[in-house]
Amino acid sequence: MNDAVAPGQGPTALNSTQVTPKEVQISMGQDNANAREKSNCRSWLLLGLLVPVVAAIVTVVWYYEGTWYGLAALYLGLMVLLVIKPGWRWFYIAAVTGPRDTVALIAYIRVLLFIKRLERKNLNVGDVFEATVARQPDKLAIVSESQKWTFRQLNEHANRVANVFHSHGYKKGDVVGLLLENRAEFVGTWLGLSKIGVITPLINTNLRGASLQHSIKVGNCTALIYGVSYRSAVMDIAKDLPAHVALYQFNDETTAAVPTEGLAQGLAQQLNTLLESAPKDKVAAGASRADHQDKLVYIYTSGTTGLPKAAVITHSRYFFIAAGIHYTLGFRDNDVFYTPLPLYHTAGGTMTMGQALLFGSTVVIRKKFSASGYFADCARFHCTVGQYIGEMARYVLATPDAPHDRQHQVRMVFGNGLRPQIWKQFVERFKIAKVGEFYGATEGNANIINNDNTVGAIGFVSRILPQVYPISIIRADLHTGEPIRNEKGLCELCAPHEPGVFIGKIVKGNPSREFLGYVDTKASSKKVVYDVFSKGDKAFISGDLLVTDEYGYLYFKDRTGDTFRWKGENVSTSEVEAVLSNLVNYKDTIVYGVFIPQTEGRAGMAAIYDPTREVDVSKLGTALASAVPSYARPQFLRFLRRIDLTGTFKLRKVELQQQGYNPATIEDELFYYSQDNGCYVPLTQPIYDQIQRAELRF
Repeated sequence: MNDAVAPGQGPTALNSTQVTPKEVQISMGQDNANAREKSNCRSWLLLGLLVPVVAAIVTVVWYYEGTWYGLAALYLGLMVLLVIKPGWRWFYIAAVTGPRDTVALIAYIRVLLFIKRLERKNLNVGDVFEATVARQPDKLAIVSESQKWTFRQLNEHANRVANVFHSHGYKKGDVVGLLLENRAEFVGTWLGLSKIGVITPLINTNLRGASLQHSIKVGNCTALIYGVSYRSAVMDIAKDLPAHVALYQFNDETTAAVPTEGLAQGLAQQLNTLLESAPKDKVAAGASRADHQDKLVYIYTSGTTGLPKAAVITHSRYFFIAAGIHYTLGFRDNDVFYTPLPLYHTAGGTMTMGQALLFGSTVVIRKKFSASGYFADCARFHCTVGQYIGEMARYVLATPDAPHDRQHQVRMVFGNGLRPQIWKQFVERFKIAKVGEFYGATEGNANIINNDNTVGAIGFVSRILPQVYPISIIRADLHTGEPIRNEKGLCELCAPHEPGVFIGKIVKGNPSREFLGYVDTKASSKKVVYDVFSKGDKAFISGDLLVTDEYGYLYFKDRTGDTFRWKGENVSTSEVEAVLSNLVNYKDTIVYGVFIPQTEGRAGMAAIYDPTREVDVSKLGTALASAVPSYARPQFLRFLRRIDLTGTFKLRKVELQQQGYNPATIEDELFYYSQDNGCYVPLTQPIYDQIQRAELRF
């Protein structure tokens, strides 16, 4: 997918020699937290003693010297008390962070007013989009290497889709899945379905086999629209889908010959033909309509365990996500956005595409990310805002110098995962004035944005008015992510620089605080923690470890549980373990993430208990390629001669993860996935050394 080698700096491989410092650091953090707690208690005690003294002095002065002297004494007394608690340092921090918090507060108010106005009028995404079309019908809405669609064209395609499915009996509340590459029709299709109240699960195009079948079933799809590029993947599972699931094939390129597999057998209908004869000017009068709070799309996320889960995005939630980043980062309606991200994800499909649908901006998309083509595209299409994930930024930075590196109009880039180690080099080389780093989960309400260019920060929590946007870092078990509770059974806030789990308070009716969760309510319940700071309250728990500094800036530390991130995707170890175990004849299999120098996230590694070495490694790579997405495929294999169990007969994962993949310290056979050979090959010491020097591409 990428045409660049990884540059720069990064963490070294995770092995036993590196764990001790990390544990010491955590231990020191706990000691510091205890010391701060004692200091806090002393401050409150001193404050309690001084309050009556100050009150007495003020009373005496007021009585004997009069009102003006009394007010002066009251003012001085309050200053003395405030210096003790919260302390003079609080005033300094408030002064430093005040401008940042003010800008964010104004943006937050604008977002809430924007959504409240739409809610009062019961408007949905289609309504707002049609108003945009009326203002500027001939302005370019979506641009790619092969397409240039105006707002009028996008609306006409959406109307055709709405009319086709309305004529086929689909109505409000029905679910029609979408499996399509990045192109203008992707947006026009789900937008058209939304006009008649149909919900559209946006399916990850990397999924195959059981994962794809599960995504269709868990979304309760009554139909599936798929691009001709994914015909084989759909036909492979067609016989296993519920009988009521209708299939519609969309031919991506009108000039290409239409494959007949599925069409000839009557398994699928040709959508292009149906669209050609459908009315394009408006949606049929009798069609149903979605309300402001209705479901719009499902966006799939791996979560902490299991197969892909369908996160619910309502029309209101779509408004909040798109408008939230619009106002917080100061986007302009005349901006031209560049996103090479997949449109089935929230970042590309909601954050960026929402700028076109809601605010009338032009969005430039690309079918597949190209490192060398990133700023070339930005220059070619006159883009002013670019989008990234951490891996993309690193790949782009690794490309050779080119004229378009600085000969572009990009004033800002935004995204998630830009590593602090390459942040400055990236903005200096490509002449980027502002970086808008954000953090959030599709299904969650703990979303934050770095709005002032602070290097490495993923957002902040106000030190002056933290109650305005109630997000917090709470103390938790750093391995399991389980909250640590006090003697009252409540959670506790982490002190600055103390790692903990990030949470967002759930407030019903507030578009920024609601937790919509997944289609699967049981899966949703696992993401909610109760009795957080008072009995009866609840919060979304992210499962991510963050730390904050004394100014309130937040920094990402790690993921908890059985999930790690690779190539911009969450990888569920339990899902990969289940697939891999089946492929190796149900042998014990353990999957975990390990660090590769100068890469973002963690690469997958699988340890297989195979003391007699029965597994055919040469065939395993091919089998995995057809069973799991490329980002979930383990990059390393280890064949265990012995296996350790816990007292409850669970496989030990932590020790294996700590040992990493160094042949010098591991006696078991090791393999790595060679990009050049397209299969697993033995991992020798020279190869390991090359990996540590970032000379091999993953």
